[in-house]
Amino acid sequence: MLKFGNDWDKLLQEEFSKDYYLRLRSFLQQEYRQTTVFPPAVEIYAALRVTSFQATKVVLLGQDPYHGDGQAHGFAFSVPVLVPLPPSLRNILQELQADLRCEPPNHGCLEAWAKQGVLLLNAVLTVRANAAASHAERGWEQFTDRVVELLNEKPQPVVFLLWGNYAQTKGRLVTNPHHLVLRAPHPSPLSAHRGFFGCRHFSRANTFLEATNQTPITW
Repeated sequence: MLKFGNDWDKLLQEEFSKDYYLRLRSFLQQEYRQTTVFPPAVEIYAALRVTSFQATKVVLLGQDPYHGDGQAHGFAFSVPVLVPLPPSLRNILQELQADLRCEPPNHGCLEAWAKQGVLLLNAVLTVRANAAASHAERGWEQFTDRVVELLNEKPQPVVFLLWGNYAQTKGRLVTNPHHLVLRAPHPSPLSAHRGFFGCRHFSRANTFLEATNQTPITW
């Protein structure tokens, strides 16, 4: 049985015996045997292992993992420390610098955010090498919908950062009015200039957290 080592174990336990998840697991076993899949199997659930349900204060939704060699490590938008910044992540750090007037990190690993309660969740948690969206519509969307549904039920207010149309489709699951939903275009170079730059989501998230008696994120 899959274990996260935190409160997600109990909350998501029922998902692992459902037909859709059993089909997904079978598909993944075959994919990992026959082709190159990212992230490595041991890192598929890294975001949920590092950021527990109770600790989650901010949810940053991505689409699917980076599909280049060595980029994906289980956290949406993040790459390991020594990996060059993908364009979307470069734009995220540029907006962070402009918003908070801070020096951005000299790497693209966002795990420090995750440890503070930022759930870096992709809608689809795996991808075939060099084939974007190749694991879409295989069951991951149902699994991550359940994660968002559970967070929507959380009595503690949560900030949801929905960047791009794909992430915003999951916004339909956030119906509890005490949460804050912030929407912006995707940080991709194709769309960042249409409103991602200048959205100030980092400062707006922290203002909300402070207003709800929560510790702000050190972005």
